[in-house]
Amino acid sequence: MTVLRVLIATDAWRPQINGVVRTYERLAEETARLGAEMSFLTPSPFTTLPLPSYPEIRLAILTEGSVEECWRRTRPDFIHIATEGPIGLQTRAWCLRHGHPFTTSYHTRFPDYLSARLPVPQSWGYALQRWFHNAGVGMMVATPSMAASLKTKGFRRILPWTRGVDTNQFRPGPARARDAERPVFLYVGRVAVEKGIETFLDLDLPGSKVVVGDGPLLETLKRSYPKVRFTGPKFDHELAAEYAAADAFVFPSRTDTFGIVLLEAMASGLPVAAFPVTGPIDVVRHGETGILGEDLRAAALAALTLDRVAVRQHAMSFSWTSCARIFIDNILAANRDAGHAPVRRAFASSRVLRA
Repeated sequence: MTVLRVLIATDAWRPQINGVVRTYERLAEETARLGAEMSFLTPSPFTTLPLPSYPEIRLAILTEGSVEECWRRTRPDFIHIATEGPIGLQTRAWCLRHGHPFTTSYHTRFPDYLSARLPVPQSWGYALQRWFHNAGVGMMVATPSMAASLKTKGFRRILPWTRGVDTNQFRPGPARARDAERPVFLYVGRVAVEKGIETFLDLDLPGSKVVVGDGPLLETLKRSYPKVRFTGPKFDHELAAEYAAADAFVFPSRTDTFGIVLLEAMASGLPVAAFPVTGPIDVVRHGETGILGEDLRAAALAALTLDRVAVRQHAMSFSWTSCARIFIDNILAANRDAGHAPVRRAFASSRVLRA
Protein backbone atom coordinates (compact mmCIF):
# COMPACT_ATOMS: atom_id res chain seq x y z
CA MET A 1 0.00 0.00 0.00
CA THR A 2 1.29 3.47 -0.88
CA VAL A 3 1.84 5.48 2.29
CA LEU A 4 3.79 8.45 0.92
CA ARG A 5 3.51 10.48 -2.29
CA VAL A 6 6.18 12.79 -3.70
CA LEU A 7 5.78 15.11 -6.67
CA ILE A 8 9.05 15.63 -8.54
CA ALA A 9 9.30 18.68 -10.77
CA THR A 10 11.98 18.24 -13.40
CA ASP A 11 12.91 19.95 -16.65
CA ALA A 12 15.09 16.96 -17.55
CA TRP A 13 13.07 14.08 -18.97
CA ARG A 14 12.81 11.82 -21.95
CA PRO A 15 13.79 12.08 -24.75
CA GLN A 16 16.78 13.66 -23.00
CA ILE A 17 19.48 11.14 -22.15
CA ASN A 18 21.51 12.05 -19.10
CA GLY A 19 22.25 11.12 -15.51
CA VAL A 20 19.41 13.21 -14.11
CA VAL A 21 16.79 11.40 -16.19
CA ARG A 22 18.24 7.98 -15.39
CA THR A 23 18.41 8.81 -11.69
CA TYR A 24 14.74 9.76 -11.36
CA GLU A 25 13.47 6.96 -13.55
CA ARG A 26 15.27 4.44 -11.36
CA LEU A 27 14.29 6.30 -8.19
CA ALA A 28 10.62 5.89 -9.09
CA GLU A 29 11.10 2.12 -9.43
CA GLU A 30 12.97 1.71 -6.17
CA THR A 31 10.79 3.96 -4.01
CA ALA A 32 7.70 2.07 -5.22
CA ARG A 33 9.18 -1.05 -3.60
CA LEU A 34 9.46 0.92 -0.36
CA GLY A 35 5.78 1.90 -0.41
CA ALA A 36 6.24 5.38 -1.85
CA GLU A 37 4.85 6.81 -5.07
CA MET A 38 6.67 9.29 -7.29
CA SER A 39 4.66 11.46 -9.67
CA PHE A 40 6.36 13.77 -12.14
CA LEU A 41 5.82 17.24 -13.55
CA THR A 42 7.89 17.18 -16.75
CA PRO A 43 8.01 19.04 -20.09
CA SER A 44 6.03 16.26 -21.82
CA PRO A 45 2.51 17.82 -21.77
CA PHE A 46 3.66 21.36 -22.59
CA THR A 47 4.74 23.34 -25.60
CA THR A 48 8.53 23.49 -25.56
CA LEU A 49 11.28 25.58 -27.11
CA PRO A 50 14.85 24.41 -27.78
CA LEU A 51 17.54 25.68 -25.45
CA PRO A 52 19.80 28.05 -27.44
CA SER A 53 23.01 26.29 -28.52
CA TYR A 54 21.66 23.01 -27.12
CA PRO A 55 18.51 22.04 -29.10
CA GLU A 56 18.40 18.54 -27.58
CA ILE A 57 17.21 20.20 -24.36
CA ARG A 58 13.74 21.68 -24.67
CA LEU A 59 12.32 24.20 -22.23
CA ALA A 60 8.65 23.98 -21.28
CA ILE A 61 6.27 26.93 -21.47
CA LEU A 62 4.01 26.80 -18.41
CA THR A 63 2.54 28.90 -15.62
CA GLU A 64 2.00 28.48 -11.89
CA GLY A 65 -1.49 27.33 -12.84
CA SER A 66 0.05 24.26 -14.47
CA VAL A 67 1.75 23.44 -11.19
CA GLU A 68 -1.52 23.98 -9.30
CA GLU A 69 -3.32 21.59 -11.65
CA CYS A 70 -0.64 18.93 -11.22
CA TRP A 71 -0.70 19.33 -7.44
CA ARG A 72 -4.50 18.94 -7.32
CA ARG A 73 -4.33 15.87 -9.53
CA THR A 74 -1.57 14.07 -7.62
CA ARG A 75 -2.13 15.41 -4.07
CA PRO A 76 1.47 14.81 -2.97
CA ASP A 77 2.66 14.84 0.61
CA PHE A 78 5.95 16.41 -0.44
CA ILE A 79 7.35 18.34 -3.38
CA HIS A 80 10.89 17.93 -4.69
CA ILE A 81 12.34 20.19 -7.39
CA ALA A 82 15.04 18.48 -9.44
CA THR A 83 16.12 21.23 -11.85
CA GLU A 84 16.36 25.00 -12.11
CA GLY A 85 14.62 25.37 -15.50
CA PRO A 86 11.13 26.73 -16.26
CA ILE A 87 9.37 23.83 -14.52
CA GLY A 88 11.58 24.17 -11.47
CA LEU A 89 11.11 27.93 -11.36
CA GLN A 90 7.33 27.79 -11.64
CA THR A 91 7.11 25.04 -9.03
CA ARG A 92 9.35 27.03 -6.69
CA ALA A 93 7.17 30.11 -7.16
CA TRP A 94 3.96 28.13 -6.54
CA CYS A 95 5.37 26.55 -3.37
CA LEU A 96 6.49 29.89 -1.96
CA ARG A 97 3.16 31.53 -2.82
CA HIS A 98 1.20 28.76 -1.08
CA GLY A 99 3.57 28.23 1.85
CA HIS A 100 4.38 24.67 0.76
CA PRO A 101 7.87 23.47 1.79
CA PHE A 102 9.97 21.86 -0.90
CA THR A 103 13.34 20.19 -1.27
CA THR A 104 15.70 20.51 -4.22
CA SER A 105 18.65 18.63 -5.64
CA TYR A 106 21.83 20.01 -7.13
CA HIS A 107 22.59 18.03 -10.27
CA THR A 108 24.33 20.40 -12.63
CA ARG A 109 26.99 23.07 -12.33
CA PHE A 110 25.26 25.44 -14.71
CA PRO A 111 27.61 28.36 -13.89
CA ASP A 112 30.53 26.30 -15.19
CA TYR A 113 28.55 25.23 -18.26
CA LEU A 114 27.54 28.80 -19.05
CA SER A 115 31.05 30.16 -18.69
CA ALA A 116 32.29 27.44 -21.06
CA ARG A 117 29.85 28.66 -23.72
CA LEU A 118 29.33 32.36 -23.02
CA PRO A 119 31.26 35.23 -21.39
CA VAL A 120 29.17 34.96 -18.20
CA PRO A 121 31.01 35.18 -14.84
CA GLN A 122 30.58 32.04 -12.75
CA SER A 123 29.71 34.20 -9.73
CA TRP A 124 26.51 35.35 -11.46
CA GLY A 125 25.41 31.79 -12.10
CA TYR A 126 26.11 30.69 -8.54
CA ALA A 127 24.21 33.69 -7.19
CA LEU A 128 21.14 32.60 -9.18
CA GLN A 129 21.46 28.99 -8.07
CA ARG A 130 21.92 30.07 -4.46
CA TRP A 131 18.72 32.15 -4.72
CA PHE A 132 16.90 29.15 -6.18
CA HIS A 133 18.00 26.42 -3.78
CA ASN A 134 18.23 28.32 -0.49
CA ALA A 135 14.48 28.96 -0.63
CA GLY A 136 13.88 25.26 -0.05
CA VAL A 137 14.05 23.29 3.18
CA GLY A 138 16.93 21.13 1.97
CA MET A 139 19.19 20.65 -1.05
CA MET A 140 20.43 17.17 -1.94
CA VAL A 141 23.99 16.89 -3.22
CA ALA A 142 25.61 13.75 -4.59
CA THR A 143 29.18 13.94 -3.24
CA PRO A 144 31.03 15.24 -0.17
CA SER A 145 33.42 17.33 -2.26
CA MET A 146 30.54 19.01 -4.10
CA ALA A 147 28.79 19.68 -0.80
CA ALA A 148 31.94 21.26 0.65
CA SER A 149 32.39 23.44 -2.43
CA LEU A 150 28.77 24.63 -2.41
CA LYS A 151 28.91 25.38 1.31
CA THR A 152 31.77 27.81 0.71
CA LYS A 153 29.59 29.51 -1.92
CA GLY A 154 26.76 30.18 0.54
CA PHE A 155 24.44 27.24 -0.12
CA ARG A 156 22.55 26.09 2.98
CA ARG A 157 20.76 23.02 4.35
CA ILE A 158 22.83 20.58 2.28
CA LEU A 159 21.80 16.90 2.41
CA PRO A 160 23.92 13.97 1.16
CA TRP A 161 22.39 11.80 -1.56
CA THR A 162 24.51 9.27 -3.44
CA ARG A 163 23.64 7.38 -6.64
CA GLY A 164 23.31 3.75 -7.65
CA VAL A 165 24.08 1.42 -10.53
CA ASP A 166 22.37 -1.66 -11.95
CA THR A 167 25.07 -4.28 -11.47
CA ASN A 168 22.98 -6.90 -13.26
CA GLN A 169 22.83 -4.86 -16.44
CA PHE A 170 26.32 -3.40 -16.26
CA ARG A 171 28.78 -6.24 -15.82
CA PRO A 172 31.85 -7.69 -17.52
CA GLY A 173 30.86 -9.35 -20.78
CA PRO A 174 31.68 -12.93 -21.83
CA ALA A 175 33.68 -11.70 -24.81
CA ARG A 176 35.15 -8.50 -26.12
CA ALA A 177 34.69 -6.86 -29.49
CA ARG A 178 37.20 -8.07 -32.07
CA ASP A 179 36.72 -5.34 -34.68
CA ALA A 180 38.67 -2.63 -32.83
CA GLU A 181 42.38 -2.17 -32.30
CA ARG A 182 43.22 -2.75 -28.66
CA PRO A 183 43.33 -1.30 -26.12
CA VAL A 184 39.92 0.37 -26.44
CA PHE A 185 39.45 3.64 -24.53
CA LEU A 186 35.79 4.54 -24.02
CA TYR A 187 33.89 7.74 -23.29
CA VAL A 188 30.14 7.71 -22.52
CA GLY A 189 28.14 10.88 -22.04
CA ARG A 190 26.95 14.08 -23.66
CA VAL A 191 29.04 15.17 -26.60
CA ALA A 192 29.27 18.78 -25.50
CA VAL A 193 31.94 21.36 -24.76
CA GLU A 194 31.41 21.36 -20.99
CA LYS A 195 32.29 17.65 -20.85
CA GLY A 196 35.86 18.30 -21.99
CA ILE A 197 35.54 15.56 -24.60
CA GLU A 198 38.14 17.05 -26.95
CA THR A 199 40.70 16.66 -24.18
CA PHE A 200 40.10 12.91 -24.45
CA LEU A 201 40.06 12.88 -28.25
CA ASP A 202 43.38 14.75 -28.43
CA LEU A 203 45.22 12.27 -26.21
CA ASP A 204 48.02 10.33 -27.89
CA LEU A 205 46.91 6.83 -26.94
CA PRO A 206 47.52 3.42 -28.49
CA GLY A 207 44.65 1.34 -29.80
CA SER A 208 41.18 2.82 -30.38
CA LYS A 209 38.86 5.45 -29.01
CA VAL A 210 35.09 5.05 -28.80
CA VAL A 211 32.56 7.77 -27.98
CA VAL A 212 29.01 6.79 -26.98
CA GLY A 213 26.46 9.57 -26.72
CA ASP A 214 24.78 12.46 -28.45
CA GLY A 215 25.09 16.21 -28.21
CA PRO A 216 25.67 19.47 -30.04
CA LEU A 217 29.31 18.69 -30.92
CA LEU A 218 28.70 15.22 -32.35
CA GLU A 219 28.73 16.01 -36.07
CA THR A 220 31.60 18.48 -35.73
CA LEU A 221 33.76 16.00 -33.85
CA LYS A 222 32.96 13.22 -36.29
CA ARG A 223 34.52 15.35 -39.03
CA SER A 224 37.47 16.47 -36.91
CA TYR A 225 38.35 13.00 -35.56
CA PRO A 226 37.68 10.49 -38.35
CA LYS A 227 39.65 7.71 -36.62
CA VAL A 228 37.39 7.77 -33.56
CA ARG A 229 34.30 5.54 -33.54
CA PHE A 230 31.25 7.63 -32.66
CA THR A 231 28.31 5.34 -31.98
CA GLY A 232 25.65 7.91 -31.14
CA PRO A 233 23.40 7.23 -28.13
CA LYS A 234 23.12 3.67 -26.80
CA PHE A 235 20.68 2.24 -24.28
CA ASP A 236 20.22 -0.71 -21.97
CA HIS A 237 22.01 -3.85 -23.15
CA GLU A 238 23.63 -2.14 -26.13
CA LEU A 239 25.14 0.44 -23.81
CA ALA A 240 26.26 -2.26 -21.39
CA ALA A 241 27.95 -4.09 -24.27
CA GLU A 242 30.00 -0.99 -25.14
CA TYR A 243 31.31 -0.81 -21.58
CA ALA A 244 32.09 -4.53 -21.47
CA ALA A 245 33.96 -4.38 -24.78
CA ALA A 246 36.37 -1.62 -23.71
CA ASP A 247 39.64 -1.72 -21.78
CA ALA A 248 39.53 1.61 -19.92
CA PHE A 249 37.01 4.39 -19.34
CA VAL A 250 38.22 7.95 -19.81
CA PHE A 251 36.24 10.69 -18.04
CA PRO A 252 37.56 14.11 -19.13
CA SER A 253 34.90 16.26 -17.46
CA ARG A 254 35.79 18.79 -14.78
CA THR A 255 32.22 20.01 -14.27
CA ASP A 256 30.15 16.95 -13.26
CA THR A 257 28.61 16.76 -9.80
CA PHE A 258 28.77 12.95 -9.75
CA GLY A 259 29.02 11.04 -13.03
CA ILE A 260 26.73 7.98 -13.08
CA VAL A 261 28.75 6.74 -16.06
CA LEU A 262 31.65 6.21 -13.64
CA LEU A 263 29.57 3.67 -11.72
CA GLU A 264 28.37 2.02 -14.93
CA ALA A 265 31.96 1.67 -16.13
CA MET A 266 33.22 0.24 -12.85
CA ALA A 267 30.29 -2.16 -12.59
CA SER A 268 31.39 -3.42 -16.01
CA GLY A 269 34.87 -4.05 -14.62
CA LEU A 270 36.21 -1.07 -16.52
CA PRO A 271 38.94 0.95 -14.74
CA VAL A 272 38.58 4.72 -14.89
CA ALA A 273 40.98 7.49 -15.89
CA ALA A 274 39.88 10.95 -14.77
CA PHE A 275 40.99 14.28 -13.40
CA PRO A 276 41.12 14.59 -9.59
CA VAL A 277 37.95 16.71 -9.37
CA THR A 278 34.47 16.53 -7.86
CA GLY A 279 32.78 13.32 -8.95
CA PRO A 280 35.80 11.12 -9.65
CA ILE A 281 37.49 11.87 -6.31
CA ASP A 282 34.29 10.81 -4.52
CA VAL A 283 33.53 7.70 -6.56
CA VAL A 284 36.85 6.32 -7.82
CA ARG A 285 39.46 4.75 -5.54
CA HIS A 286 42.77 5.98 -6.90
CA GLY A 287 45.11 3.11 -7.72
CA GLU A 288 42.40 0.51 -7.14
CA THR A 289 39.38 1.25 -9.36
CA GLY A 290 40.93 4.00 -11.44
CA ILE A 291 43.73 6.49 -11.82
CA LEU A 292 43.17 10.16 -11.03
CA GLY A 293 45.67 12.72 -12.26
CA GLU A 294 46.15 15.94 -14.19
CA ASP A 295 48.01 14.00 -16.89
CA LEU A 296 44.99 12.23 -18.38
CA ARG A 297 47.10 10.29 -20.90
CA ALA A 298 49.25 8.81 -18.15
CA ALA A 299 46.13 8.05 -16.12
CA ALA A 300 44.51 6.24 -19.06
CA LEU A 301 47.58 4.08 -19.66
CA ALA A 302 47.99 3.28 -15.96
CA ALA A 303 44.31 2.34 -15.68
CA LEU A 304 44.94 -0.55 -18.06
CA THR A 305 47.02 -2.29 -15.38
CA LEU A 306 44.29 -2.37 -12.71
CA ASP A 307 42.41 -5.48 -11.59
CA ARG A 308 39.01 -5.48 -13.29
CA VAL A 309 37.56 -7.80 -10.64
CA ALA A 310 38.42 -5.31 -7.89
CA VAL A 311 36.96 -2.50 -9.99
CA ARG A 312 33.60 -4.23 -10.23
CA GLN A 313 33.62 -5.18 -6.57
CA HIS A 314 33.79 -1.53 -5.57
CA ALA A 315 30.83 -0.65 -7.79
CA MET A 316 28.73 -3.32 -6.10
CA SER A 317 28.51 -1.11 -2.99
CA PHE A 318 26.43 1.49 -4.87
CA SER A 319 22.83 0.28 -4.94
CA TRP A 320 19.71 2.02 -6.19
CA THR A 321 17.84 0.73 -3.14
CA SER A 322 20.22 2.64 -0.87
CA CYS A 323 19.87 5.71 -3.11
CA ALA A 324 16.06 5.56 -2.77
CA ARG A 325 16.19 5.15 0.99
CA ILE A 326 18.49 8.13 1.41
CA PHE A 327 16.23 10.22 -0.81
CA ILE A 328 13.14 9.43 1.27
CA ASP A 329 15.03 9.94 4.54
CA ASN A 330 16.16 13.36 3.32
CA ILE A 331 12.62 14.33 2.30
CA LEU A 332 11.26 13.34 5.69
CA ALA A 333 14.03 14.97 7.76
CA ALA A 334 14.02 18.26 5.86
CA ASN A 335 10.25 18.64 5.98
CA ARG A 336 10.07 17.58 9.62
CA ASP A 337 12.63 20.24 10.54
CA ALA A 338 10.50 22.76 8.63
CA GLY A 339 7.41 21.75 10.63
CA HIS A 340 5.65 20.05 7.71
CA ALA A 341 3.90 16.78 8.60
CA PRO A 342 1.76 15.04 5.94
CA VAL A 343 -1.58 13.42 6.68
CA ARG A 344 -0.12 9.95 6.25
CA ARG A 345 2.37 9.32 9.05
CA ALA A 346 3.47 5.77 8.34
CA PHE A 347 6.83 7.11 7.13
CA ALA A 348 7.45 9.14 10.28
CA SER A 349 10.57 7.08 10.98
CA SER A 350 13.18 5.95 8.47
CA ARG A 351 13.12 2.59 10.27
CA VAL A 352 10.04 1.84 8.16
CA LEU A 353 12.24 1.98 5.06
CA ARG A 354 14.62 -0.57 6.46
CA ALA A 355 12.03 -3.02 7.68
